[in-house]
Amino acid sequence: MNEQKQDDVPDTAATKGVSAVKTGRFASLRNDPKGWLVAILGIGAPIAFLIASVGSGVGLWGWQAGLGAVPIILLVAIITLLIAIVGVILDRRKGRKTRWPLLGLGTIVTVGFIGIFMNSAISIATLPAIHDITTDLADTPEFIALTLRADNWDNIPGADDSEMRGMNPRQRWATVHQDAYPDIRSVRIDQPAPAVIEKAKRLAEDRGWEIVSVDAAAGHLEATATTSLFRFKDDVVIRARAAENGAASIIDMRSVSRVGVHDLGANAKRVRQFLSDLSGTTTAASQ
Repeated sequence: MNEQKQDDVPDTAATKGVSAVKTGRFASLRNDPKGWLVAILGIGAPIAFLIASVGSGVGLWGWQAGLGAVPIILLVAIITLLIAIVGVILDRRKGRKTRWPLLGLGTIVTVGFIGIFMNSAISIATLPAIHDITTDLADTPEFIALTLRADNWDNIPGADDSEMRGMNPRQRWATVHQDAYPDIRSVRIDQPAPAVIEKAKRLAEDRGWEIVSVDAAAGHLEATATTSLFRFKDDVVIRARAAENGAASIIDMRSVSRVGVHDLGANAKRVRQFLSDLSGTTTAASQ
């Protein structure tokens, strides 16, 4: 009889323990709903962004749908931050002690997530909505193996600008390009053109670009760069022309996004970095 009673005790204690855990969880949620809300939304926003971008990248949905979700996700993040700020202010005014563990976690993640997009916001505000960047506006390197997107000259800014009245889209593109990226110019390298193209091929491969066409003798290379997450593809052409009887080369580069209107400065960044690595120091060629 005593042995039977002893066996019953652990079962009763275990049941009470599980009940206490469940009650504690619900009590925690009731006692700190603001913290739970901020934590869930704050962590959920970057997760939703990853789902939107990776889903677009692997083809689960179109890139338009993936990008279209980003403003909504950012809005949720901003609202989450406002909830956290207002909650702390109300706690102070009402003399309540702020519960920081969940609230702090959600706030930190939210601030970091919003901060990641600050550069993009600045780029949208300060850079023109173009997606075709080159070192030579007068004689742009042309694609041979790859095909320039059909709508490349559509939606070029400046159509309603009185200072560009009468210009065609390509002329407007050259004007806004020069104003936004005056530093992107041809570079001179003290190596023969074929050697430069071979080096450019190695650098492109190191970056994970897909080499589409390379003709070292002709001084021509084409490749496709794929961005992370959304997996956007940008086409690149590099041209090397002999200078000083072949002892040196004048290098030009062009990088064009396949989709979208505003590249957020990504193509200009690619051209700057690649030419810097290719030449060692980016020295503008004398024109």
